[in-house]
Amino acid sequence: MQFFTHVREHRWTTAFGYVLFVALMVAGYYYNITFVQLGLIDLGTRLVGMSETAVSVWMAALALCTLVVAVATGVTMDRRGWSSTLRTKLQLLFGVVCVQFVLTLVAPEIRSVPAFGAWIGVASIGLGVGFPVSFSLAIDLVPVPDRGYVAAAITAITYFMANAIPLSWSIDVFSRVMVAAMAPGVLVLAVLSFARIDRIDAVLSSLESQHRAFGTGRFCHDEPVRARSAAFVVPVILMFGVFFIDSLGFLRIIDTPSLLLSSWQSPALSTRVFIAIAHVVGAVMAGVIYTNYSLSRVFLWTFALFALSHVLYTSDLRLAAVFPSLAQGPTSPLNPAAYAVAVSFYTTLNFVLWPDLSTADTVGTHSAIGIGVAGWLATFTSTALALYFQAAELTLLSHLNVVQALSLLLLFGLAVGLYVRRMVELARYDGGSTV
Repeated sequence: MQFFTHVREHRWTTAFGYVLFVALMVAGYYYNITFVQLGLIDLGTRLVGMSETAVSVWMAALALCTLVVAVATGVTMDRRGWSSTLRTKLQLLFGVVCVQFVLTLVAPEIRSVPAFGAWIGVASIGLGVGFPVSFSLAIDLVPVPDRGYVAAAITAITYFMANAIPLSWSIDVFSRVMVAAMAPGVLVLAVLSFARIDRIDAVLSSLESQHRAFGTGRFCHDEPVRARSAAFVVPVILMFGVFFIDSLGFLRIIDTPSLLLSSWQSPALSTRVFIAIAHVVGAVMAGVIYTNYSLSRVFLWTFALFALSHVLYTSDLRLAAVFPSLAQGPTSPLNPAAYAVAVSFYTTLNFVLWPDLSTADTVGTHSAIGIGVAGWLATFTSTALALYFQAAELTLLSHLNVVQALSLLLLFGLAVGLYVRRMVELARYDGGSTV
């Protein structure tokens, strides 16, 4: 890693950029996977009194509004040059954090559907602005060769905290924890964004100039990747598939008390720590593979791990149906651990892929489309399908069979696509050599 070279040579400003990026992304992602994805469900069902179906409709509205705001923000950033202006991005991020701080503070007091809807509307604006702004910070703060390792560190830290620290999945608990954690962050961002202190200005100026060296992503050195090109569209489609599979499977798993209480909400600390360690192992593996091998390798590993995790879940359910006595014993944490490794793979890839498919002129738009479509839109569509399965009273095994089939289909399709591409490349090479 170049990070250790910067530390050894006392280039503290560049090293500080790494730390700042990791801290901002860990805080933002932890907020999303806990407060937004889990806390809002509890808020809507328990405190407001809506059905799960109604809450899911509002969550879909949140996803779609966030996508629209994100794309509009990303395009505006690139057209006005904000994507390469560090202080402007920090100021935008400060505004986002302030909005989220207030929303987090007042969320436990919401008791009506109109108030819940208003909260969703304001939150979608904050999230939509925050995604392209935060991801575009990579071009100022993280050298291209180290982005895989930095993404792995963000994933490992976030999921270890989320799994190892015992928190009740309720809006009240999430609100108290998030408010306490966000308060010092608001102050730090205020100082970085608006304070006119010579030493801080010097650090920010130095970091801002780094986009000239760090701004061209790993996959843009031969020629810039355009949003309409296959080099961008194909990764978006593949990431959409990853998010879709993850959400469709996870929504049913956490809705099954026996599976939830034996894994992510287990009363045994050892089980939660085991899953947290699995997340760390998966993140480190993904960071190393991404840095040293082709992008297709990471996607193959990700789809293979998701297929394996769901094969394990469905195999256990089939075995329990044939031998009911086996289902009475303690549940093995192997299945959620394998699932955790798969999740860490695609999360690491998600943090690093969009800046590496961008330049300083396109990082805002590409990050917005990537996160908005592959992340939020995929989550919305999988939630809609999960609701349909619930209305059709699909059994747990049948639901996970569909997820397993989709994961195997995507894995097979990706393998076939890579094989066909390789054959076309060889055919072109042989054809050119005989002319």
